[in-house]
Amino acid sequence: MPDASHAVPVIDYIIIVVFLVGVALWGALAGGKQRSVKDYFLGTSKAPWFAVCFAIVAAETSTLTFISIPGLAYLTNLNFLQLTVGYLLGRVVVSFVLLPKYFAGDLSTAYSFLENRFGAKTRSFASIVFLFTRWAADGVRLYATAIPLYLMVDIDPLLAIVLIAIVSLVYTYTGGVKGVIWVDAVQMFVYLGGAVVSIGFLLHLIPGGWSAVVAAASDTSKFEVINLGFDLGVKGFFSDPYTLVSGLIGGAFLSMASHGVDQLVVQRLLATRDLKSARKALIGSGVIVIFQFAIFMVLGVMLYAFLGETDMISDEVFPYFILRHLPPGVTGFIIAGLFAAAMSTIAGSMSSLSSSTMLDLFIPFSKKARDDKGQLFVSRVITIFWAAALIGSAAIFMNSPRAVVEVALSIASFTYGGLLGVFLLGALNKKAKQEDALAAFVAGIFIMITVIALGLVAWTWFTLVGVAASLVVGSALAALSKREKKAPEA
Repeated sequence: MPDASHAVPVIDYIIIVVFLVGVALWGALAGGKQRSVKDYFLGTSKAPWFAVCFAIVAAETSTLTFISIPGLAYLTNLNFLQLTVGYLLGRVVVSFVLLPKYFAGDLSTAYSFLENRFGAKTRSFASIVFLFTRWAADGVRLYATAIPLYLMVDIDPLLAIVLIAIVSLVYTYTGGVKGVIWVDAVQMFVYLGGAVVSIGFLLHLIPGGWSAVVAAASDTSKFEVINLGFDLGVKGFFSDPYTLVSGLIGGAFLSMASHGVDQLVVQRLLATRDLKSARKALIGSGVIVIFQFAIFMVLGVMLYAFLGETDMISDEVFPYFILRHLPPGVTGFIIAGLFAAAMSTIAGSMSSLSSSTMLDLFIPFSKKARDDKGQLFVSRVITIFWAAALIGSAAIFMNSPRAVVEVALSIASFTYGGLLGVFLLGALNKKAKQEDALAAFVAGIFIMITVIALGLVAWTWFTLVGVAASLVVGSALAALSKREKKAPEA
């Protein structure tokens, strides 16, 4: 990473502190007063679709995205944009296949649907899988997002982790999901504003401006968006994550899982007024994500035109530019954008982990009836617990970031396929029972472990493979059980 000894001016520290305090206060005020668990996890009043739309985009955008995507474009080209179109297609499918199921009843979490369709065991199992996946992946993401922050601001790594977590906890604890949504909506504009400001300074710093950027990009094919992949052969075609087919299909299935069955996003959708509003929020977020990634990637190409070839790894390029080439004040604003991207993900994680723990596990299995006030108190205690758990998860990976981060960030790949497969099995196969769903879920996870361990396909195909495995196993078991029931009558 860039040299941490480069001092950050006092004005930048002031901007960062003001931003963090302002975020915490805004989240507490925007969340209003909660009187019940439903208020805390679904909102005291329904959130407008556009706020939920912005919050979804912010929740799926971490500091890693803010730094890595410009670095990816700097190193390669714009092929990643093919995936973002797949992300939009997946959200359209979720909007018309899964969302109607969620809004058909009074569902509190994504996994309530599984209980209504299959039974309580399936709901509990899906919730536990989600909790482990989100805790591990977002704990590592918390550490990874702290890396550029503690290097830029020159503070202890653990302090950076705790700082991000505590500020996120303050407005999650006080404002509930509605506070999280409104803070995330604002933070999307903060980090996007940081990217746009960086582009403006680059246009000023590059001799020749945009014409020089186009010339540099043309010489290296960095503006190439579409990669058909026909020249790669069969093995290479499925090993390259950035072909047109893998981007559209793989991106669609990944988005269907992350935005259709992950409580992190579904919780936000359930906070909207109705099905129509949820659809607008979800599909709208897909459109914004395309433009967002286009901005990040054009920024990366401009960094190449400005810096040329360097010996830095791709993730170092944007932080280096921020520290070395932006004036005081602007640097503080960009670092605030990094904090915004980090906290939007972590706050959403705390809220979704807490809601799933409380609504999917604690309340259904609690033997003692509690009033609204008592349940709300327990919900807030659980939120504090998950904040501490995420800090602990982040601390676990501090000593060996590279190898462990790669494994931990792929945890979602192990479970997403099986999870989405079970949801689709419930929505599409009316004959499937709870035993079929549980077996399909487990089969999807184990098949994905095998596929990932052997490196058979690129990561963009992981979710599709898991979905296919779960659907095939679940449908086969459902058909077999149906045949066995008919056998005595023959």
